[in-house]
Amino acid sequence: MVRVYCAALLLCLAGLAAFFVCSGAGVYASKKAFHHTNIRKGDGTMTITITSPAFAHNQDIPARYTCDGEDISPALEWSGLPGETRSVVLIVDDPDAPDPAAPKMTWVHWVLYNIPPGVSGLPEAVKPEDLPEGTKEGLNDWKRTGYGGPCPPIGRHRYFHKLYALDVILPDLGRPTKGKLEKAMEGHVLSKAELIGTYQR
Repeated sequence: MVRVYCAALLLCLAGLAAFFVCSGAGVYASKKAFHHTNIRKGDGTMTITITSPAFAHNQDIPARYTCDGEDISPALEWSGLPGETRSVVLIVDDPDAPDPAAPKMTWVHWVLYNIPPGVSGLPEAVKPEDLPEGTKEGLNDWKRTGYGGPCPPIGRHRYFHKLYALDVILPDLGRPTKGKLEKAMEGHVLSKAELIGTYQR
């Protein structure tokens, strides 16, 4: 009788051990799968990049591309646009105006929209007639289209070259300000990348 009881007890304990081992494995597998899913989602939003052969991220912009030089646009290159991208937006602005020690406004230097997704960059000193087909221009804070280079009155300013991948081709907005363009972009941004250059006169 005692032997039967002990055998039953051992069987019961073995069953419980198997149950906990299986449960633990299930929890581990679930967490691992969830973590993997999160990584994949993160990778999907972090692949887009924008660079320039003229300057590195958070480094000096050469005077050639400023009001102290030729005031031409630097070459820009980008990659990693999501597959659903229908158009690309480029905005270059300076959040440190007029004085980085006491900024009061963001000065807009360049606004482009409806850049085709098949394009992987812009050449140096790009002219309006040489922009990729379909690309449209917005107004900078000099109230004109085109690129206007850094021209800070005081201190070292940061110049954000912001690239947006959109899931739509925007309607013709005419020559929109940055604010009007950003309003039209709302709800359509798939991914974004930034390249920051600095300049001090």
